[in-house]
Amino acid sequence: MKLSTARKMLGILSFAAITLTFLDFAGIFPQSFFLITKIQLVPALLSGAFLTVGVLLLLTWIFGRIYCSVICPLGVYQDLVAWIYKRFKPKRKFRFSPPKTSLRLAFLALVVVGYFAGFTLLLNLFEPYSVYGRMTTHVARPLYMAGNNLLAEIAHYFGSYTFYNVHVFTLSLFALAVSILSLAAVSLLATIGGRSWCNTVCPVGTVLGWISKYSLFQIRFQADHCTHCNRCARDCKASCIDSKTMQVDTNRCVMCFNCLDACQEQALVYKIQRPERNAKKQTAKNGAESTKGMNRRDFLKTTGGVAGMIGVSALASAAPKQTKTPIYVKQHPISPPSAGSTAALLDACTACQLCITECPSNVLKPAFMEYGMGGMMQPRMDFNKGYCNYDCTRCTEVCPTGALKPLTTEQKHRTQMGHVVFIKTSCVVYTDETSCGACSEHCPTQAVKMVPYKNGLTIPEVEPDICVGCGGCEYICPVRPLTAIYVEGNPVHLEAQAFETAKKEHVELNDFGF
Repeated sequence: MKLSTARKMLGILSFAAITLTFLDFAGIFPQSFFLITKIQLVPALLSGAFLTVGVLLLLTWIFGRIYCSVICPLGVYQDLVAWIYKRFKPKRKFRFSPPKTSLRLAFLALVVVGYFAGFTLLLNLFEPYSVYGRMTTHVARPLYMAGNNLLAEIAHYFGSYTFYNVHVFTLSLFALAVSILSLAAVSLLATIGGRSWCNTVCPVGTVLGWISKYSLFQIRFQADHCTHCNRCARDCKASCIDSKTMQVDTNRCVMCFNCLDACQEQALVYKIQRPERNAKKQTAKNGAESTKGMNRRDFLKTTGGVAGMIGVSALASAAPKQTKTPIYVKQHPISPPSAGSTAALLDACTACQLCITECPSNVLKPAFMEYGMGGMMQPRMDFNKGYCNYDCTRCTEVCPTGALKPLTTEQKHRTQMGHVVFIKTSCVVYTDETSCGACSEHCPTQAVKMVPYKNGLTIPEVEPDICVGCGGCEYICPVRPLTAIYVEGNPVHLEAQAFETAKKEHVELNDFGF
């Protein structure tokens, strides 16, 4: 089997598996299926899976950048775009282009500096797995679900109910806009320049490129076989082959092996390299030439620009918040269970949206400015369309970065993401003197219970200490546009007292109405 064929088969399998994890609205795939998301480089690094990181780096040092052509879904997506485009433009050819070293370093510096300065948005925008995750979640998934609904209608017409209709809606206009722009940018670069995104913008590609430069297995020319026909360069989507000088820039090569197939004289080989002294001199010369082309002024301008953005974000987050409003404004967003705190979530989350797609209650939504500019598109709890199931831990099971750590059901019961707040003057019992009590019926811990009011009516009374912040009360409250009862987020998650209360009363938690 050809190396290019093996690479394509493995890449398609990996790509299909990752895509299905984001499209799976019915929850039909087992937990083991999501292991494919755990071997992405940046998520593994943020989750502390250093063995996985070490294996990926070791594979790069041995075989070159096979990660970019087999494991990374965004890389495989670019190959698919280039392949489809070539079907319409069969004469489309690539050509060698010098490395854009200054741009690559600038993007990498922006991401690293921004992350350690607390401005994680830049990492979220350029980390390849998360970019693909958002594209799939906000663009492909709604289309996939609409296609399912069309099949359901056709099947129902013929008396089959194998498919069922699902509700299709936009999770976030901002996240949708960012996803569409990312899709357009990546697709355009793949159409025009093959792997331009990987070798110019992507921080993972830049880091792996440094390692692959010294990989054991490399693609090299056999000078006595080469006829300088340039077929290899025309098929090189990384634009890293200079057939005139018989040089392959291993820093940018993504090991697609297309050049090996294109060369009819077998002048290109992929094997363990034993560099000669002259080759070392040539490598040093090439390195000096690529470094010479760096534009220090542009690099400093770019990093200075992001530093200004970080400063603006810091000032915005440090600005005093309004604590009194005519009715109410939530002071803190509600981060998902097991995040531990808002700060911990922002440090580890790359906004890949996998937890959002897997939430069966649809309570996780991409944030806009709730966490500040640095936390855009990271998950937050929103109770407009549902509430957090008391026994559900799905989001904590699928998170690839460790931003949401695995929780048992009992630990979930103890976790207080937020606390209940009741506004008596907005309640229909107070304003309309009518019976309700829906909030109490939906509270799993009885943090909301009904107490005597007047004229035989009862009105809610809250105990925030035993509230877990599930949002059942807020979701079911009939008062609009602002509910009479809501959940205020805890910046740092606390331990709810529901378990201790249940033990004292000898009542099982599952008997609290869920």
